[in-house]
Amino acid sequence: TSSHTRFGILNNPSSKIQEDNTAIARGILAAFLTQNNSNLKSFLSKLSKEETAKSLAAGTKIVKLLIPEMDGNTFEKKYNTLGLDLIKTHQMFCQEVLKLLPGQMAVISNGR
Repeated sequence: TSSHTRFGILNNPSSKIQEDNTAIARGILAAFLTQNNSNLKSFLSKLSKEETAKSLAAGTKIVKLLIPEMDGNTFEKKYNTLGLDLIKTHQMFCQEVLKLLPGQMAVISNGR
């Protein structure tokens, strides 16, 4: 609720990391890297819906899910060039440093 809040996401998948099962994770990362806060919030809300996941699993391209205010070209370039290594790095950090099990979720807070 504050303009001074920061939010980040680390991926800790439980399955083997492949192009076909990382569309949402890569979409989130691409949005974080290319969109302003208002568009990011709206897009993340859309990506968090179960029907969105089902649609992507059925073959819908993620660019069809962009909200109108988003910079679609910049998003698409970043999405298409994000490799799986970044998600693998997230996974390794979660498991080696944070000691999470594969797929385990956590909330980490670093406030004043």
